[in-house]
Amino acid sequence: MRNLRLLLAGALAFALTSAPPVLAQVKVGSKNFTEQFIVAEIYAQALEAAGIKVERKINLGGTLIAHKALEEKQIDLYPEYTGTILLAVLKAEPMTDRKAVYDKVKSEYAARGLVVLNEAPLNNTYNMVVRPETAAQYRLETLSDLAKVSKNLTLGAGPEFRDRKDGLPGLKQVYGMEFKEDLQMAIGLRYQALANKQIDVVNGYATDGMISALKLKRLKDDKNLWPPYYLVPVVRKDALDANPKIAEVLNKVSAMLDEATMAELNYKVDGDKEEPKDVARAFLKSKGVVK
Repeated sequence: MRNLRLLLAGALAFALTSAPPVLAQVKVGSKNFTEQFIVAEIYAQALEAAGIKVERKINLGGTLIAHKALEEKQIDLYPEYTGTILLAVLKAEPMTDRKAVYDKVKSEYAARGLVVLNEAPLNNTYNMVVRPETAAQYRLETLSDLAKVSKNLTLGAGPEFRDRKDGLPGLKQVYGMEFKEDLQMAIGLRYQALANKQIDVVNGYATDGMISALKLKRLKDDKNLWPPYYLVPVVRKDALDANPKIAEVLNKVSAMLDEATMAELNYKVDGDKEEPKDVARAFLKSKGVVK
């Protein structure tokens, strides 16, 4: 009997020491624009509903700042986009095949101790956007059309757009596009500046709610400059090993997010001035994820 007790005690001790530690809390980060605030809150609230404690580190900054925070373990996960990982983080050549892009970023990140979870059915690709009267004046339907008249127009774009291969360098290389003036401005200010005629063109995103709200014109990327930008949760592997439930929760809510839904959620914040955490909660409640 004594030997049996010793064996059981030894087995329990081995199990406790060999099992990965469960994280006391998961640190959820985000980049610095509306969609990121909402999706990070969706992730955070869904994790909390699953019994996982969360610390929020939302609005960290641009892509490379958020990525560095992940690598340095200041955060455990954040929402990202496959094309952004490909071009801004990995500095790879542009690719247009969705599966090829996903497979490449997943394998490259795995080598760095990072896990790319399932894609949401949401491709938040770049859009070059103009006012309808500008489109009518210059007969703009495509980026090739825009390139012919871009020297007459002022662009409003974010800071990353000047350095990325899918930003201004790509537009110049693929389309020969150069603007009369290029003003650096935050995403949240661009659409109002466009509506107020302070600028003529903005680099927007497919899920920006303000595009439809202001009846703006999206121009077609007719030479396929832009890769797919599918939304993915990116998680540190050691955080996932410590709490495998993270993957199940995030993959479940990611599957609920498509472009139309995301544009509507973004507009609730940008247009209706609701708080991202409230928009996220209402969405999760409608899906039965939270009560």
